[in-house]
Amino acid sequence: MEPIRSGSSTVYFGGDAIDALRADLDRGGFSRVFVLTDSNTREHCLPVFLKWDPALADAIHLSMPAGEAHKNLDTCRRLWEELSEYGADRKSLLINLGGGVVTDLGGFVACTYQRGISFVNVPTTLLAMVDASVGGKTGVDLGVLKNQVGVIRDPDLVGIYPGFLETLESRQVRSGFAEMLKHGLIQDRAYWEALSSLAGLDTLETHIHHSVQIKNRVVTADPLEKGHRKILNYGHTLGHAIESCFLDSDSAEPMLHGEAIAIGMVLEAYLSVQTCGLPREACDQIKTTILKFFPRVALAPALRDRVMQLLRFDKKNAHGKVLFSLLPDIGQAEIDQEVAVDHILDAFDYYAR
Repeated sequence: MEPIRSGSSTVYFGGDAIDALRADLDRGGFSRVFVLTDSNTREHCLPVFLKWDPALADAIHLSMPAGEAHKNLDTCRRLWEELSEYGADRKSLLINLGGGVVTDLGGFVACTYQRGISFVNVPTTLLAMVDASVGGKTGVDLGVLKNQVGVIRDPDLVGIYPGFLETLESRQVRSGFAEMLKHGLIQDRAYWEALSSLAGLDTLETHIHHSVQIKNRVVTADPLEKGHRKILNYGHTLGHAIESCFLDSDSAEPMLHGEAIAIGMVLEAYLSVQTCGLPREACDQIKTTILKFFPRVALAPALRDRVMQLLRFDKKNAHGKVLFSLLPDIGQAEIDQEVAVDHILDAFDYYAR
């Protein structure tokens, strides 16, 4: 697959990813190389990754617990301290080997340690490959509020090695698939229809490159998210709030990012009908397709109330208004859409029936 240039970085695929990392290690003149994993990728991906280049045998391994609950400043502080203890300097390299939590947090750690060291992302989940691989977003959560602290900076390179998908549970694959569906909904109707027609999720490798291309076109046109890039937030305004609610719940299992975004896309499809003219037939198609891959989740009235409270903290808000990115039609998106509160509550009823 052809590499994709994204800002000051390049995304490489398959064997090209291995070659690109080798070349970066050869010419980088790095004083020390660090590899950050979580408890899952340390076990399942690190042994494979260390065989990519002999120079990696001397890399210093850093680790964090797996899961969104650990995407916080406490984890960052521990990693900053470990980098300092190991003598990391401005010429060090941090390689983030993991899913979106690892690449987001690891990128933020690299951007802020000694005001910035080099970093490389090697995403190991489908979600990280198609979503976190381009755009330069790094960051952490603040309590239950998603991605409230961070910066935008491209890594040296991104290496997408689809072989790592074999280490994933089916639930993790499905989580990444939600973002692929979103790419079709906001930019490419034919892609949406191709994904909608899949009987299962065992042939996604061939679609990864296309999803990265779509997201890269959007972020290249608006690298600092001043306008057009906000279309990538379709499904995320309500989806992030739902994810936060489940993350903060004592009685419910935390939801994966893509699982919450799938619900958010159904809810925001309904809002698109009410707000910017999405045909009801298209809305129903979106709901049917998403429920084909993502089992319906019971959303209690108390959760709906909490979601409404969390919407006040969404990063897209302006002048006290909650703003959505919505669909006038499949394959198109519009930003900064203000939505009536009653329509949001009705959207939950639409999802439930």
